[in-house]
Amino acid sequence: MRAPPGCGGREVFVRAQELTNPEWGKPPHKRGTEEYITYSMVVLDKPRGPSSHEVAAWVKKILGVNRAGHAGTLDPKVSGVLPVAIAESTKALIALSRADKVYVAVAKFHGDIDGERLRAVIREFQGAIYQKPPLRSSVRRKLRVRRVYSLELLELDGRYAVLRMHVESGTYARKLIHDIGEVLGVGANMRELRRVAVSCFSENEAVTLQDIADAYTTWRKYGDDSYLRRVLLPVEEITRHLPKIWVRDGAVDAVCNGAPLAAPGIVRLEHPFSAGDLVALFTLKGELIALGRAAVDSEEAKKMERGIVVRTDRVIMRRGTYPPFWKKRGERGAGSAEGQQAATAGGS
Repeated sequence: MRAPPGCGGREVFVRAQELTNPEWGKPPHKRGTEEYITYSMVVLDKPRGPSSHEVAAWVKKILGVNRAGHAGTLDPKVSGVLPVAIAESTKALIALSRADKVYVAVAKFHGDIDGERLRAVIREFQGAIYQKPPLRSSVRRKLRVRRVYSLELLELDGRYAVLRMHVESGTYARKLIHDIGEVLGVGANMRELRRVAVSCFSENEAVTLQDIADAYTTWRKYGDDSYLRRVLLPVEEITRHLPKIWVRDGAVDAVCNGAPLAAPGIVRLEHPFSAGDLVALFTLKGELIALGRAAVDSEEAKKMERGIVVRTDRVIMRRGTYPPFWKKRGERGAGSAEGQQAATAGGS
């Protein structure tokens, strides 16, 4: 099975040797329990029955937070991996908006089929395919291209087959099975579907709603948050698959105010990445600051002494977590909107 980009690890290029001041911010694992929950996510094993929206609402209610959101909607009858971001972490859901998915499906063919013929047809559906969303979809029914990275026959029993598919975001498993049946000339429909992975998150680390409730109750009743910290992941985990850039302390607050990241503010970076790619910006303590779009590719970023490397898209970290060094250079005043807009995160 093809690994989603970034899950296999990237090389780190060090631009400068820099230390971080322990007085500002803190490593994710040292956050207090309330703050840890506020900046966390959970890899949920969604049960069959409720909608993804209902499940996210239950997580919100269990943890007593003001909001929770999910990435990659699952139909009520579908079970499996559903990443849920909690409270402030919902700002980072953009990181999973185009993530690859892996499904295991049970297909029923409407006539007798031969195993070798089925395998041959399955091979035809790997790669770029044309697909129109089914009638009962929430998106416009427009012909579009989607990529099937791998499609594997796990088991065949009479007219029933178990298929494993690794597909691009937005690919409809139900329609894929229907089209395979059409090519075989017998017709087919999907009887059951389970999502076993989203990007780098697999069902092996997924937890249930009961796990979340038990962990939260244990903390509230006994003051022990160790179980809760195993069930919930820090928001930083949502960027597992993204290229990362580590920022010097002096540039952090400027990024928190929406400023683009300039080359002098970079201490080290993961490569490769291309201009336009979504990248994650981190402090030297491992805290997620923001998500942004690369203005240049990683090879150019390695050599740049000045200029914009990343344009900030979504800020996660609270303003003021690090001192506002950039304000010292603002000609229009420390707190003015003009000063903030003109600021560039390049460090001090």
